[in-house]
This record gives sequence, C-alpha cells and structure tokens, in this order.
Amino acid sequence: MVFKKADWPRRLRSQEWYGGDSRDNIYHRSWMKNQGLPADLFDGRPVIGICNTWSELTPCNAHLRDLAERVKHGVYEAGGLPVEFPVFSPGEPSLRPSAMMYRNLCSMDVEEALRANPVDGVVLMVGCDKTTPALLMGAASVDIPAIAVSGGPMLNGWFRGERVGSGTALWQMSEDIKAGKMSRADFLEAEASMSRSPGSCNTMGTASTMASMAEALGMALSGNAAIPAVDSRRRVMAHLTGRRIVDMVKDDLKPSDILTRQAFENAIRTNGAIGGSTNAVIHLLALAGRIGVELTLDDWDRLGRDVPTIVNLMPSGKYLMEEFFYAGGLPVVLRMLLEAGKLHGEAITVSGGPIADEVREARNWNEDVIRPVDKALTTQGGIAVLRGNLAPNGAVLKPSAASAHLMKHRGRAVVFEDIDDYKAKINDEALDIDETCIMVLKNCGPKGYPGMAEVGNMGLPPKVLRKGITDMVRISDARMSGTAYGTVVLHTSPEAAVGGPLAVVRDGDMIEIDVEARRLHLDIPDAELEERLAGWTPLVEAPEGGYARLFHTHVQGADTGADFDFLKGGRGKAVGRDSH
Repeated sequence: MVFKKADWPRRLRSQEWYGGDSRDNIYHRSWMKNQGLPADLFDGRPVIGICNTWSELTPCNAHLRDLAERVKHGVYEAGGLPVEFPVFSPGEPSLRPSAMMYRNLCSMDVEEALRANPVDGVVLMVGCDKTTPALLMGAASVDIPAIAVSGGPMLNGWFRGERVGSGTALWQMSEDIKAGKMSRADFLEAEASMSRSPGSCNTMGTASTMASMAEALGMALSGNAAIPAVDSRRRVMAHLTGRRIVDMVKDDLKPSDILTRQAFENAIRTNGAIGGSTNAVIHLLALAGRIGVELTLDDWDRLGRDVPTIVNLMPSGKYLMEEFFYAGGLPVVLRMLLEAGKLHGEAITVSGGPIADEVREARNWNEDVIRPVDKALTTQGGIAVLRGNLAPNGAVLKPSAASAHLMKHRGRAVVFEDIDDYKAKINDEALDIDETCIMVLKNCGPKGYPGMAEVGNMGLPPKVLRKGITDMVRISDARMSGTAYGTVVLHTSPEAAVGGPLAVVRDGDMIEIDVEARRLHLDIPDAELEERLAGWTPLVEAPEGGYARLFHTHVQGADTGADFDFLKGGRGKAVGRDSH
C-alpha cells in the first residue's frame, strides 16, 4: 500500500495569509520581510514550521537549536520556507511538581501555535520524555503534515570499567548507599560519568522509548530513534527530515493518514520488543484519543503479551542506546517483528510508503544487543495490565524489569498516604516492614500529586537492603521513570485522590498479585471495602487558580491517557478569522 498523493501545485493554507495583494496579505508579508526574506519566498511555496522545544532548562533538548538549523537547510533545499518557533519545554530533570503535569500544556501550546499561524507543515523537534508525546498530540489535533525528529540519546556513561545508564545507575547506586555497599564519595565521583554528552537518557528510558514509538508509529524517518545526539548522522537525520516535510506538504500526507489503528498496534508490539517504558502506555492512549483511534489498556495487554523482549538494554538488560544504534537500531527490531507476523507491514509512514519497505533490508550487527527470539530476555515482554478490586480500571506492570519470584505474591500492606509520608517513614528502623510486605503509595496520580510524578519505584527501606534484598512488590497510582526497574505496579486506576479503592488500603491488609492471571486483589470482604469507600474523604484539594486549577479540573484518569477531557478528538486545521 502506498499513500495516494494530492495534486500539486495547489493553494496552500499559508496563502490565506500571504497569497494576494489585499491590505491584509501585504500586512502579513511585509512584517515577515523585516527578517530579510526575499519576496519570492511567499510565492506559494510550502511554509514549514519548526516547532522547537529547545531550552537550557531542559538539558536533554539543549542542543536542538543546532539541529533546527540542519532542518532549515533541508527545507530550503526542497523548496520550502522554514520558520522556527518555540513552545513550552517540559524538562524531566528539573520541573516541579512533575513534568507530566505540563505535557498537556505543551500540547496545547503546539496546537494553538499551529492553528493560529501560517504554516503548511511542521517539523517537531523532540527529545526529553514529555516533549515527544506533547508535540505529537498537538500536531495530531490540528492534523496538518507533521514529522518528528529526535535529539538523540547521550553517549554511554562509564565508571570504573562499568556502563553507567542514566537514571538506572542512579537508582542502583542510591540503594547501594542505603545498604552500605557504596560510599557517598564514590557516588559523587560517579556523578561525573552519568551525563557525559548532549542528549537524552542513554538507557531504554522514556525518552528513547518515545523516540522508538514515534518511529514505530511512522511519524519519524526510519532510523531516527537511536542515533546518538553527538553523532554526525543525527544532523543528517535532521537535514533529511527538513527535505521530507516539504514533500509531505505537497502530497498532503497528514497525521490522520499515518496514525491509524494499525500504527498503534505496531507501536505497542514494538514497545514489548524493546522493553520500553511503562510511560508509553499513558502517552499512546492520549495520542490515540487526539486522533480519534479507539485504544484501551486491554489492547496493550493483548497485543504485547506474546511479544518477546529482544533488546538487551538497561533497565531490563545490559547495554545502552549507543550499542543499540551500532547494532542496527529500531529498523532491525521492526524487521524481526515483521518476519514474525507481529507488524502491520502495510502501515504508511512519513515516507509515504509502507513500513515494511523501510525495514526489510535492516541488518543485525550484534546479536547480544538485539537478540534472536530464542535468546530473548523474556518470552513475554510488553506491558501487563492487572485488574481486580484494587484496580477496577486497571494498573500496569513491566514484566521485563520485574523479579520472577514476585510475579505471584501475597503480602502484608505497608501504607504511605502520600510521598511526604513515604519520605518521613522509609528510613526509620522502627518501620514494621520486611521483604515479604507490599509497599503501597497513595495520592500520587494525575490529581493527587498533582501530575502523576515518577515516584512509583519507591526505594526500599535500608534494613531490607542490608539483607541483600533488591526488590519488593510496590503498588501506587504514580508513574515510574522508564530508566527504573523492579516489581512495581503503577497507574492504579481510579487513583486514590478521586476515591479509587487504593485510597482505603490500610496497614496490615493482605494484597495478592498474580501477573500471569492479571490479578490485583485487596483481600478484604466486599462489604468491608464498600463500607470503607463510603466513609472516604479526600485528602487532596483543588488548587485555587492558574494552570494547576485547569489541570485538576479537566485531567482524566491514567487508564485513558491523563489527557484533558476537552482536548480529545481531532479538530482539524481550521484557520481563524483575520483581525486586520
């Protein structure tokens, strides 16, 4: 299947601003010319927006200004006019209370910038965790031709001969300090090796996962996901992306042509194969809602359940993104899925052709990094969706990062009412907890935190770590970093802050988890659960005003993507009335 191209030439959207000799046309053109632009750039050629999340407060994206220049070269070469503009940049490392709280704000910024300005197509400059889904969501809502180019991952970190994975090593080392296995001086020394080049996380964390999702969905050029940020081929990718978007505009190839049900199914299976972040679940659910594709948690469980995890990267495996690129990157994984009958090869990509044509010749140059199916890290990767009286609307767990002996477990609940309660108690030697217990964290969901922070991978108590224990079952309505690991049940829905059953779990309750049976059960009588819920009162109050109030009022549950209720459904590329 090949995309049916639109007729060219034709009148473009930008010509409603620039095409003609009316007072309004002259007004729009004349102001643009103060930048030294020749008159013939407004003669009907495609105007390409370069939507940039560059920010020095977003370290993963601090190099995107250079990449944007490379995109411009490609746009000019292909006969377009590039115009770069900034949007809100939700940076994962620093933003409080949570970058996730601002994903929807960024998407609104993108949507309104595209809707209100004279652009015919857009290049989405993405990198840090939330920037990729936010920009895809905003572009999907407007539905003009769009293509993503990622900033790329950092180079490998090394410390005393061992690979240092961004995020993953931090969680490991911080636990080692509590267990007495590592000195604080060594920890501080290791810090210098954690982020040794521009780029996003070098593990298969959320940034690299979402770059892979963009490629698997068909919204980025083949090979985009894994090229390191400082590799010259990353600049080439940006340059080629600039060329391609001009042809996409001429062909009228839009997100709605690419983001089909087949594309989302391809992405879900790809996430299982790469051992991708649980955060991909919430972002793809939100993106599907924007474009009008029906996608549910059950689709994630069904489609990913029989997909083996074959990419041997931290946090599930051994290597880092640099080695993944050298091994052949995501095209190799997609080819293997295609050959196994687990990829819709006919799905259209930004190339205008089927994804099968993009990956058919991909070669695997390192079978320890991208493993054959018979040597997979786990035979059932994907995301497990658990349900039961503790999570009526579902909860998620990443099997490839969990401990096999805890996949079926019954334990006594040790409850933390919120993140501050957890921090106050976890290091107390008097805390009544051992490795058989189940740690429960409440009020950290979309409304509860607010913004559903990455605190679900709670660190273990020091007295348990000193026994040599490295994992326990943890349950919350929070998220966790894609760089994290462990038997961690996340996104429990409905969340505690809106009166979900998680809100009424008490210390000493027995909880059962059975991943194979997809079951998460609070072992109390139904009548008692109903009585507790009837007596529940919320701990979280709505903020008084500002964006926080908007977020709290309109954010939906994790099980549908934590998007705003009023942003669902594609609203098209309508142009507002000229005010001049």
